[in-house]
Amino acid sequence: MNHIFRLMLLCGAVLMVARTAAADSDRPNVLFIAVDDLRPQLRCYGEPQMVSPNIDRLAASGVLFERAYCMVPTCGASRASLMTGLRPSPRRFVNYLTRAEKDAPGITTMNTHFRTNGYETASIGKVFHHSDDSASGWSTPAWRPRTSISYHVPENQTLHRQRRQEKRRRGRGPAFEAADAPDSVYPDGRVAAQAIAELKRLSEEESPFFLAVGFFKPHLPFVCPQKYWDLYDRDAIRLPETYHRPQGAPDVALHTSGELRAYAGIPAKGPVSDETAINLIHGYYACVSFTDAQVGKLLDTLDELGLAEDTIVVLWGDHGWNLGEHELWCKHSCFETSMRIPLIVRAPGIAGGGRTEALTETIDLYPTLCELAGLPLPEHLQGESLVARLKNPAGNWEDTAVGRYKTGDTIRNDRYRFSEYLDRNGKRQGRMLYDHETDPGEDTNIVRQTDAAETVESLTEQLHSIKGRD
Repeated sequence: MNHIFRLMLLCGAVLMVARTAAADSDRPNVLFIAVDDLRPQLRCYGEPQMVSPNIDRLAASGVLFERAYCMVPTCGASRASLMTGLRPSPRRFVNYLTRAEKDAPGITTMNTHFRTNGYETASIGKVFHHSDDSASGWSTPAWRPRTSISYHVPENQTLHRQRRQEKRRRGRGPAFEAADAPDSVYPDGRVAAQAIAELKRLSEEESPFFLAVGFFKPHLPFVCPQKYWDLYDRDAIRLPETYHRPQGAPDVALHTSGELRAYAGIPAKGPVSDETAINLIHGYYACVSFTDAQVGKLLDTLDELGLAEDTIVVLWGDHGWNLGEHELWCKHSCFETSMRIPLIVRAPGIAGGGRTEALTETIDLYPTLCELAGLPLPEHLQGESLVARLKNPAGNWEDTAVGRYKTGDTIRNDRYRFSEYLDRNGKRQGRMLYDHETDPGEDTNIVRQTDAAETVESLTEQLHSIKGRD
């Protein structure tokens, strides 16, 4: 009888393992593509001058979110918020140096959740701001290119080193570079090559995979091969229509574009010349196309390996970017240009080619991927799954998107963006209200207009009820 009992236990254990293995094999893979500083500057987002065929074809086979927003417009904080599924607050996810494991101790990050649920997890390039953040959530150590120098042209490399020494690490080389060189000389070219090698390795594993790939461009400096600059006619590039300070905007809402000031050839204060502004816009466009080409290599590899049908693909920007709008460069503001991001999701069983205007927050991605992959949802999540929107992108979704930067909290609804700035003592520093029905460029702050009072009161109440708290 003991032998029979042991045999029954053994058979039960084998059956359980077999069922678990079968369940794992049925789960979709995840290719999670992060792009640094990418605003919706893509042809699939209605920017016809852009050359972005690969992201465009991803959009054609997936669902494009027209109005997706980051939680906080700076690298480290945005990524930590997304990967934990938690809202930022005045003391959590504050700046570009943020670490998820420090600001949200004890919280299970997205990669950790997938790993503990049977996924092989890997990080290539810039996913978290710090490569060692949430390190235990990766099955193998996070990989990044070894060199920290973005430039390929020797003179620019030398200038960069000199300025770093002279300005105690705050100095940088030129803000842009075009080199007659292959993709592989730049970090993102090597990120794509490593990601392809990782896809090939993971395709041979029995477990499903969660592969996060983070591209650095179009983050400053705007450096990439000459062939991507050649895709654009410099003479056809124009300064934005809102290349001036918004009427009625409070001082606290604006900044001096300090991130850009660190680069050689950029004045320490005041506006850049029109020629420099056009070069910056040109460089940004070129780097978008450069990154688009790297994304294309990953999509091609999925097809070649026969993985496309069984893999969820998500492409997202960590925050927006200002190309001179409101006299601003870089991110770091509560304006639409800093908060709005591209977001495309392609998933097995979801019809491709859809577009949705549903207001979406990046903290929604964690629960979305859990539902698509059939994983349990951690209790701490503050976002909502987007699966219903993926299945019915044309649905009428009444939502808001809330974010913040420094002392500013901002809320976007279907028609308006409202922002409120409070100091540490809760004293109001300024407010902004923009009507996107009549002023999509956020050119005129109407917060003081009498007929806007009811809207301001309503949005203030909504903002205070939703925004993150310590």
